Formats: sequence, structure tokens, C-alpha cells
Amino acid sequence: METGLMRIGVSLPDALLEKFDGIIKEKGYPSRSEAIRDAITSYITYYRWMGDIKGHRVGTIAVIYDLTKHGLSNALIEVQHRYSHLIKYSVHLYLGHEEGFELIVLDGSGQEITELAGAIIAIKGVKFSKLTTIAPDVK
Repeated sequence: METGLMRIGVSLPDALLEKFDGIIKEKGYPSRSEAIRDAITSYITYYRWMGDIKGHRVGTIAVIYDLTKHGLSNALIEVQHRYSHLIKYSVHLYLGHEEGFELIVLDGSGQEITELAGAIIAIKGVKFSKLTTIAPDVK
């Protein structure tokens, strides 16, 4: 049960808000506030899960990024060079003239994998990033 509510103001691009409002309507949310609460809860849960990734892991990071953003490609390369010991394979696809997709396959320390995923999503121009990992059953 919520004990108190706090009002906040958020600035969003029109297109993003229109997409969000479409989802709200499709899912039948009673209000935008309720949908935003669910989105924030999901975000917190995901990042708590990332914090629990320990030990040897294999996984992937899927990234969609803005090809028109100046310096973005260099920033992605720089971050990946810092964690090159984890990266086993990567593939790049062009999704038209404005978006790129990259899939990075990883093997190594769970903590370092989550650090890499966090560094990638923090780069301005990265539109989406999703980390998936498992602990391999190596005997």
C-alpha cells in the first residue's frame, strides 16, 4: 500500500510519449501515472537483477543505436575495447539509414558483463540495450 505520492515533471519527445500513450490504451491502463509506475518498477527490478549477476556467465547484449548521432560509433568502440576480454563475437546490422543493431556475445565475469551493459546504455544515442545472461553448467 502506498503511503504517499509525489508529483514529478518529466520532459519527453512527442514521438516517445505518443508510443507510450498507445501502449497505455492498448493495455487498458486506467491512467498514464499507473503505467509510468509500472514502467519504473520494471526498470528497478531489471537493474536489481543485473546487480545479482555474479560468477562466470555467458550472454548477449542487444543494442539499437542512432547512426546519425555524431561520435556514437566511436563511443561504442571505446567501451567495447575496455571490455574486449569478455567479447567473443559481435555482429552489426543496419536497420535503414538512421538505426544500427549490434549483438555482442560475451563470456566472463558477471560483474564485468553488467558493467559493460551499463556503460553501453549510458551512451547518448543508444536507443535500446538488453542484457541476457546465464551461468553455464560447466563440469
